[in-house]
Formats: sequence, structure tokens, C-alpha cells
Amino acid sequence: MHLNITNTFTSLPADPDKENTRRQVINACYSTVTPKKTAQPQILHLSDEMRENLGISEEESKSEEFRDVFTGNKIYSGTQPYAMCYGGHQFGHWAGQLGDGRATNLFEVTHLDKLWAVQLKGAGETPYSRSADGLAVLRSSIREYLMSEAMFHLGVPTTRALSLALSGDQVMRDVMYDGNSAYEKGAIVTRVSPSFIRFGNFEILAANNDVVTLQKLADYTIENFYPHLGTPNKKVYLEFFKEVGERSLDMVIEWLRVGFVHGVMNTDNMSILGLTIDYGPYGWLEGFDFGWTPNTTDREHKRYRFGNQAEIIAWNLYKLANALYPLIGEAEGLQNALESFSAIYHQKYEKMMKSKLGLFETDTNDKELIDQLNKTLHLVETDMTIFFRNLANIEKDKPFIQQTDIILDAFYHKEEFDGKVKEEWQNWFDKYLARLEKETHSDQQRKEKMNQINPKYVLRNYMAQLAIDEADKGNYELIDELFQLLKKPYDEQEDAEKWFAKRPDWARHKVGCSMLSCSS
Repeated sequence: MHLNITNTFTSLPADPDKENTRRQVINACYSTVTPKKTAQPQILHLSDEMRENLGISEEESKSEEFRDVFTGNKIYSGTQPYAMCYGGHQFGHWAGQLGDGRATNLFEVTHLDKLWAVQLKGAGETPYSRSADGLAVLRSSIREYLMSEAMFHLGVPTTRALSLALSGDQVMRDVMYDGNSAYEKGAIVTRVSPSFIRFGNFEILAANNDVVTLQKLADYTIENFYPHLGTPNKKVYLEFFKEVGERSLDMVIEWLRVGFVHGVMNTDNMSILGLTIDYGPYGWLEGFDFGWTPNTTDREHKRYRFGNQAEIIAWNLYKLANALYPLIGEAEGLQNALESFSAIYHQKYEKMMKSKLGLFETDTNDKELIDQLNKTLHLVETDMTIFFRNLANIEKDKPFIQQTDIILDAFYHKEEFDGKVKEEWQNWFDKYLARLEKETHSDQQRKEKMNQINPKYVLRNYMAQLAIDEADKGNYELIDELFQLLKKPYDEQEDAEKWFAKRPDWARHKVGCSMLSCSS
């Protein structure tokens, strides 16, 4: 197997201690590590698209070397795996040093003029593992592997995944943190991204008053991933912060567009490139609900609930601004940027929602219509994906009363569509149909455009759990079925209609289908 290795991150200051012991790391961006050899590695699934992006042939992907390198059982020639050092604010509180506790960065690859960092999740302990074992289990690995690629095909900025593998080892986990620990199948996901640098990489250096290394990290990030900003200086550091903010806002707008809830938006889980990173206790909206969170740890305060994700992005950017302040030396520019993010977000949100509704005329103010819809969607438990997908079938010259089946299919309890609820829906649709009259698109043209914005297929929580349940029995076919389905989430797929359905009743409160813990 031949890879075009182009390591850049390791040009930054390294931890001089080579021992793989838990410790506080100072004045360094990473520590070298050695992945844990596994009992019986087995590649369960491979993304051919990502394989081609890395310049790996199909034949090479079937080799023992491929299996061993991407399960941590062999170190690729001329490389040295490492774990990154970062800190973070977790659930609003500074947690100090965190770092890659279960991620091992293998190397960086250049192919077709693109740089890719390649990382294993679940390949053993690192100096940042604290009291954990650095391993991952099959259930969380299936979720991350499928979701990484599914999000990419949805058009959401994201890290990617190359492969899903079994380690052959058993890993002890307490799924719900309730004292019921049990052994599960160990697994490893190969994650791929232009970079895995997080807000927390900057935060830990600022917290340690290590301005020298902080500047080196900022310069490296700008030179490699924001080169259009120019040679790093105080002005460029500020422009860098502004662009990170705008990319992060674009990311969360895409989350809201498709109904994705990250679940654990700590600053150590925020990509400096504006990518979705760290697929832990994420979830998809089934019933449209601004207050829903998939994370059991967040059950009480719901800090990372669906409707609060933009506010959390802004909060996290404030913490990044504090970390970059030593390089800029004045607060006014950072403060102005932070204050502008709210207006930028609301503009982007309205534009996104207009597109979901098929409102493509740009000279209209549709905020009131959008706000009213968001309130109306909370009246009855309404499946978000089905509602917006079916909305494309509305005919603007027909009264709503003749088209109610279009939205009734999205209701979990159709009998609730009565009385005041029915009046509210009628009121909104009257305004919506009147607004559609201002559109120049025909119904068919509008439908075609809306169907490229509102996905038909998403990785609903219960779908992932079905694949996990089958995999626990040694059946891995459903992983591939869902993987192939989610490569074309906007297409009509006649053989896959069973996946365009509301969450079944059995999944409403089932572990893995409703809420999840951070356990992996």
C-alpha cells in the first residue's frame, strides 16, 4: 500500500515525554503514542469514496497491511502516531486538559492536491485518556461511521469516515451510567478530515499562558487551512476568528435544516474548520421540538437542545475569542465580530427556512410566516423529515382542506388534528398558500428544488439501533444497506420506502433510539 504521506501538524511543538502515561502536557500540541494491538482485527465496512480520496486502490484495501494499519496493529512506514493536546469547556464549565483520550492520529495524506488527516478512534489509551481505556465499542462506532458519511451526502460540513472495524476484543461499558456494566464488542473507526484541530487546542494553550505555542498553532492553522487570509499578523488573526465564526454558523444552519442535534457541543468538540466533529450522543428530530436533546447527561438542563444550538455556537466562539485575545491584543475587534454573529445567523436562518418552504423570491420578508410555522409545528407531534418532504407536494391553487393528507402523514397522532389545532394549521396554510402565489415557479419546479433541500432519508436513531442490534448478532448486512441508502438522501428510492417512515412506537423510549449517553 502506497500513501503520499505529508505530515504537517507534527511540525508544531511536541511533548518531549515519550511514555504513554497519563499526565499534564505543557508547551506542546501533541504527544506521540503507540496504538494498541488488537486480538483479531476485521474490517467490517469501507467507504470506497473516502478510500479513493486517500489514493488507496481497491486491491490495496483488501490487503493485510490495510487492515493492520487502519486498526492500529501496524504503524505505517515512516510515520509516528500521536494524540493531540487540547482543553475545553464542558457543559459550560472549564474542564482543563482533555486531549485525544481515545483518538490516535496516524498521519496526513496528500492526494489530488488535498490534505487529509487520518485518525483512529478506539485504538487504545493515550496520555490524555485520564481514567478511561481509550477504546470504543461497536454500537457507538457504527453510529459514527454511518453518520459521518451520511452527513457529507446531506451536504452538511463534516469529518468523514474511511472504515469500520472490529478489534476482536471485548470492552467493558456502562451504557446508561447506572451501574450495569457489561462487555461489548470492541471496534475502531478510521476518521478522516483536513484537520482535527478544535477550539480546545487554542484554549489549553491560552489557559497555560503559553503564547509562544499558541501563536505557532494559529500561524500553522492559517497558513494551511486559511491561506487566503494572508501572512499571519494581528489583523489576520482577527479575520481568522471571523471566518471560523461564519463557518461555524453555516454548520449549525445545516444542522437545523436537516433536524440534526449534536448533543454535546463542548468547545473541545468544535472544529476550527467549521465541521461536524465527534459523533457521540447525537440524534435526529423525530417530532419537531426545539427543546429536544439526545444526551442523557443533558437531560436536566438541556443546554445542547435542538433550538439552542446557534446560541451555543455563539457561546463557544466567545471562548475561542478569549483564547485568541493574547495574539490580537485588543478586544474591540473580537467584540464587534461576536456581536455581528447574531445578525448573520438570523439572516442565514431565514434564508434556509425559506428554501425549505419553497420560497425562493428574495425580496420578501417571511420571518413572521416562519415563526408561526415553528409554533404550529409544536402543537402536535409532527415528524420533521416527513413534514418538509411532503410539503413539496402542496398545490398552490388548491385550498388546504383538500390537501390535509399531505401533512397528516407526518403526525404521530392524527386524531389530535381537530378543534383549535386544526384552526391553527388552517390559519398557517392560508398564509402559506397566499405566499406561494408570489412565486414564479410552477408547482413541479418548486417541488424539484425543495426535494434537493429537504431530505427524504436520514439516519433516524432507531435505524442505527437496528443495525447495531443486528451487528451484535454477527449480522452486518444492514450496515451496508443503510450506508448505500444514505449516499442518496434526496433521491426517491423505490426499494427503500420502508425507511421513509415515522419512528415506530417500540423505539420511542428504547435505549439508543430516544436518548443516549456519552458512553462508547
